[in-house]
Order: sequence, then structure tokens, then C-alpha cells
Amino acid sequence: MTAVPRDPMLPVLFRIEKVRRDLSDTFTMELVPEAGGEFSFKPGQFNMLYVFGVGEIPISISGDPGDRSVLVHTTRAVGAVSSALDSLKAGDQIGVRGPYGTAWPIESAYGQDVVFVAGGVGLAPLRPAIYHAMNNRERYGKVMVLYGARTPEDILFKKELERWRGRFDMDVLVTVDRATGKWSGNVGVVTNLVAKGGFDPLHTTAFVCGPEVMMRYGASALEKKGVARDTIWISMERNMKCGVGLCGHCQWGSHFVCKDGPVFRYDSVADLFQVREL
Repeated sequence: MTAVPRDPMLPVLFRIEKVRRDLSDTFTMELVPEAGGEFSFKPGQFNMLYVFGVGEIPISISGDPGDRSVLVHTTRAVGAVSSALDSLKAGDQIGVRGPYGTAWPIESAYGQDVVFVAGGVGLAPLRPAIYHAMNNRERYGKVMVLYGARTPEDILFKKELERWRGRFDMDVLVTVDRATGKWSGNVGVVTNLVAKGGFDPLHTTAFVCGPEVMMRYGASALEKKGVARDTIWISMERNMKCGVGLCGHCQWGSHFVCKDGPVFRYDSVADLFQVREL
């Protein structure tokens, strides 16, 4: 008997297994399917998360792609749906559609140095690709994570960054826009860290995620360092409604971010990327 395709607009029930507060406005949820089974995704993809009676929003998956038993999302509460998500607790149910969108081509970077440039909550969509690089460390050259936050209090996944920095097989550099408290680390925008990176620009694949202005300057800094445009990848964020390229809400030039992205090769969108408020 031929299986009946699942309606892509119909959410699947998931149960919240664990909620962790990351920052004052940011939290991480671990979800498991109510019907059991596993959930697979590629680094960089997103899901549409549905809060019953409120609505749904696109959220990038932030967990380890090698662990199919749990689905992890890190969300900042900035609107009605994300705030409703923030009010939920372990045991509550939500609807999930996905995964959707293009992925970070982390497997295509085998044999290369890989550089992750993240700003703010942009570290969350990059996290699955970082996990993949760590889980397959022998396949890569130098692995670097360059991360910037507004203040030390805004550093996402702080303990995890410290663990990564303690490894001998990867480099982690963190900076803040404004130092507070006892901060004695780097101060300045994350793009300044690109110049400090000891990677080989001629044999580097770079993944950049964060606010658009940060990605624009980040890609420019990588180019100045000597990294080719066609080995730089960025992840866009737009107002997605359907997740499958039907409604047009996320159109960006000739692209639909939900279907053609959110991950784009920089050289394919560089002209669009330079147009502010597009």
C-alpha cells in the first residue's frame, strides 16, 4: 500500500520535555513527538512552531543533528507567538511543521578550515553545524567560532562556549560591544575578530548568522581576509507564514526565504544583500 503524503500545512503534536532559560528574553525548548519516533533535520533548517489559539512562527533548529530523539529550538520572546511559547512549560503541547528550508553545507566543507561567525541569537542557527563539525572533527582543518554579543550578560550558550574554548581542537573567540562588570575579554564588533582568525582564507568555508547589518559587514570582512564569496554562506530571516513558498510573505528579490533559503551562498545574493530594508 502506498503511504499517503502528510499535509505540509498540518502541524504534528510535540510535547515540551524541558525548558531552559538562556537569557532574560531567550529560552531553549526540548521537544519530543507525542506519537514517538525520531525527527531528523539538516543544520540550518527551521520549523514552524504553532501555539494553539495564538499562531505560529518560524524558528531555526538549534540542537545536535546527530541526536534524533529530541528536537531543540532556541527562541527570543519578541512577539505574540514567541511570548506565548515563553509562557509554556514542560508537559505542554505545541504543533510543529517542518523541517523546512536549505541547510548549511557543512559536509561540503570536508577538508577545509571552517569559520563560524555569529552575532547575538544568531549563534543558535549555527549551533547544529558546529555540533556536526565537532562530531566529525577529523574531517576538517581548523575550526573557529567567532561570536559577538552586546554585553557579557547577553552572551548566549555561555557555558557551552566555555567548554568549546577548552577543547584543544578548535578556537573560540568572543567579543562584546560594551564591557560591563568584570569582563576582561575582547571589546568591539564581532567582525573585528575575523582579522584575528588564524585560518587559511584560500581553503576556508565560512558560515555567518546574526543581524543583517552584522552579516553584511561580516561577509565583507571575510572577503577582505581573502575568503572567496562562493565559500561564504549567510542565513536570512524574513516574515514567513507558510514555510513552503506559497504565500509570498518572505519574498526577497526573486527568492522566497522559506524555500530558497534561509541559507544562501553569499555570491548568489550579494547584490540583494547590500540593499537595505529590502
